[in-house]
Amino acid sequence: MIVVVDYKMGNPGSVMNMLKRIGANVILSSDTGDIERAEKLILPGVGAFDTGINNLSELGLISILNRKALRDKTPILGICLGMQLMTSRSEEGSLPGLGWIDAETIRFRFDSNEGIKSKIPHMGWNTVEIVHKHYLFDDMYPETRFYFVHSYYVRTNNDEDVLAKSFYGHQFVSAIARANIAGVQFHPEKSHKFGMKLLANFAHLS
Repeated sequence: MIVVVDYKMGNPGSVMNMLKRIGANVILSSDTGDIERAEKLILPGVGAFDTGINNLSELGLISILNRKALRDKTPILGICLGMQLMTSRSEEGSLPGLGWIDAETIRFRFDSNEGIKSKIPHMGWNTVEIVHKHYLFDDMYPETRFYFVHSYYVRTNNDEDVLAKSFYGHQFVSAIARANIAGVQFHPEKSHKFGMKLLANFAHLS
């Protein structure tokens, strides 16, 4: 069973709908018992970093998520804000992140003197270049396309944690992975056949 963690950030319904379309056994829950029993977890999210951490804390979910991710090695996928929460900190707020990946979340900044006129947030379809082989991208081309909406991105301290990169004004990390933990900055649930394939790869991981 896959549990999509409901911590009141964004609309997890679209993630649920995509997973149901591919036949996944999935529930949306903030119940610690459901999370304890989960074979896989998805941490979605849209919104502010500190609000996300506060919501997880107020729902009593940080301890169980840490245990599932770090001790039990349960496969867990973070989407957009969910990926950013896996880092140690964010320029968007002052609270510490979950710290599962040695990384930080920083804001896009574009120097007008360099002639870069990219708007913030980064919104729309963009190419994702896969730099490390990983089951999430099985049977996909080395470069594929996904839908993004974000003003902040993840900067890792270890190159081996970088799964994929994209370009918006400059190159940035668009997917990360370490052991059972993975995160994507884009929205697979909004990325049509590309996102459906990625979520199917996650759902069908044995």
